[in-house]
Amino acid sequence: MIGFVLGTGEGRKILSEINKYTDKIVVSTATEYGYEIYQEFKAKHFNYKPLNEDGFKKLIKEFGITVFVDASHPYASEVSKALINVCKEMNIDYIRYERKSYFNDLKDSENIIFIDKYEELENVFKNIDGNILNTTGSNNALKIEVLKGQNNRIIHRILPSPKVISKLLDNGISMDSIIAIKGPFGFEINNGIIKEYKIKALITKDSGEEGGMKEKISSSLLNNVKLIVIKRPKLNYGLEFNDVNEMLNFILLNNI
Repeated sequence: MIGFVLGTGEGRKILSEINKYTDKIVVSTATEYGYEIYQEFKAKHFNYKPLNEDGFKKLIKEFGITVFVDASHPYASEVSKALINVCKEMNIDYIRYERKSYFNDLKDSENIIFIDKYEELENVFKNIDGNILNTTGSNNALKIEVLKGQNNRIIHRILPSPKVISKLLDNGISMDSIIAIKGPFGFEINNGIIKEYKIKALITKDSGEEGGMKEKISSSLLNNVKLIVIKRPKLNYGLEFNDVNEMLNFILLNNI
């Protein structure tokens, strides 16, 4: 039995390909949205709640999982750490699918600024006069708000979830500073938001082409907008793939 931890980027492609060969799989995702997009695929079990180490152990024992594929979001480091520990303890194979960074093939630009952690935004903001678009989601919105300077206004682009919107409103972020829309987006939407809100800088994660990075970068650089990139967490994954088909071929050829 093969276990999969999936984000919502390439999950459909992974399941579509593996279902050509087998339905002896167990799928775990941490969101209700996962239920909406994965229910058409075949699996022995779907889990739609976040799991800790004990949760993964229970899943492995219950379904006899012999290999776990970690295709979680590049920034879901706690999930990856938990799964790595569990696979090592239970002596089963761990395989990482990691989205390729879009910046690997991009030429250096003075408008692209890389930082290791959110706290470094405070110094970056000091050199930016105007509106800043946060595209990293709602979890760090309040932290970013605290770090902004007197000449900054943060516009938060978030999922159109009532819970998420209420959280921001309850913590003093005005409706005028919220764009509630589901991505990823094409060039035109990114370009339109940048122009409409007179954006001077954009905060993003290195979420790969599946996360809409190509369109986000091209629209930012075209409009001379500073692109502030939160670097990916550094983990030693061991066996790692950046191509879905190569990963699945490896699993099938080695009868893992």
